[in-house]
Amino acid sequence: MADTIDNSPEDYNKSKGGTTRRGFLSQLGVAGAGLTLAPLLAGATEATRETEAVAAAPAEITTVGLTINGKKQILNLDSRVTLLDALREKLALPGTKKGCDHGQCGACTVLVDGRRINSCLTLVGMCDGAEVTTIEGLANGDQLHPMQEAFLKHDGLQCGYCTPGQICSAVGLVKEGHAKTDADIKELMSGNICRCGAYQNIVAAIKEVQNA
Repeated sequence: MADTIDNSPEDYNKSKGGTTRRGFLSQLGVAGAGLTLAPLLAGATEATRETEAVAAAPAEITTVGLTINGKKQILNLDSRVTLLDALREKLALPGTKKGCDHGQCGACTVLVDGRRINSCLTLVGMCDGAEVTTIEGLANGDQLHPMQEAFLKHDGLQCGYCTPGQICSAVGLVKEGHAKTDADIKELMSGNICRCGAYQNIVAAIKEVQNA
């Protein structure tokens, strides 16, 4: 009697040096995943190359002469550095605050030649020969600037983070001489955004300095 060998088709294929159906499906899955990931990996490689290209861009050094808070400064900086970053990181004047860094909140407001500007939107190379006044330069020694005194008196400080920009903006506003009413003051201070509810106190402080 002949022996009966009950091999399944998969066992038969395997015994003939082929592959099983399960093995074939597994290999197919691995190959499919490779095809799916290939474009992603290629994109990631391309993005990495672009990042390396940007990082390798040479810096252009510019020399700028400034008078900051009454003191003359000569700066050799990358031409892409903003006035805000130069004040905070190169000159150790952290009173000017970095808020949105997009010119929308006003926390970085300083006075350049008496005019209020957003220092985050101003390249330091644009200020050659200018006089810059930050919150640190308003006081005369231990004597606070009248606007600083008025903010304290009327509790216009709010949380305090944006107060340096608010005060510099208020000083510039008074010098401009345009604001005649409370509505004028609110409109001309609207570049200094704050979510607190103390705007009326700021208006009161500004009016006191205006009328002094």
